[in-house]
Amino acid sequence: MIIGICGGTGSGKTTITSSIIEALSEKNVIVLEQDNYYKGFAELPFAERVKLNFDHPDSMDTPLLAEHVRRLREGQSIERPTYDFANFRRMDETVRIAPRSSIILEGILIFENKALRDLMDIRIFVDTDADVRFIRRLERDIRDRGRTMEMVVRQYLTTVRPMHMEFVEPSKRYADVIIPEGGYNEVGIDLVIQKIRSLVPR
Repeated sequence: MIIGICGGTGSGKTTITSSIIEALSEKNVIVLEQDNYYKGFAELPFAERVKLNFDHPDSMDTPLLAEHVRRLREGQSIERPTYDFANFRRMDETVRIAPRSSIILEGILIFENKALRDLMDIRIFVDTDADVRFIRRLERDIRDRGRTMEMVVRQYLTTVRPMHMEFVEPSKRYADVIIPEGGYNEVGIDLVIQKIRSLVPR
């Protein structure tokens, strides 16, 4: 069972992912975060990497992500890449992930790509107001990713918001379920979990 969880930055995807993992038991679930599949751009100096549009689909190594999903579905292990957000680069280290009965695929652009969409059995879109999403992103990027407030605001205005409107928002038409207000929508989460439980052995 491959479960896709899409939505804008800070929409509450991780909260819903955690709820599903708790419902299915952690030992049965793999989480693949699209954020680990940014392209490397190792050939560019830091000053140039900072200027890249990391909210455009072209910034993602989607073929590798799709290949890893296929391999996990076929019962093969993968070497998942890791990403250094503070320095905007893919790291040399990888994480070995063994297959399990359920895969959660999480990211802002996972519904934008048809090949990736077609691998999913259930597609969930988390729909949260833009102001809430921006505040969450601001807090996260300063706390976890080494950003300044000025960097977060500039990136949001120049790439995050325009790319959300161009790619992320339109992609919710591919969702089987849309959950408004993310992790605060307990009824929506409970209904999704009930459906998933009926399809996936615990």
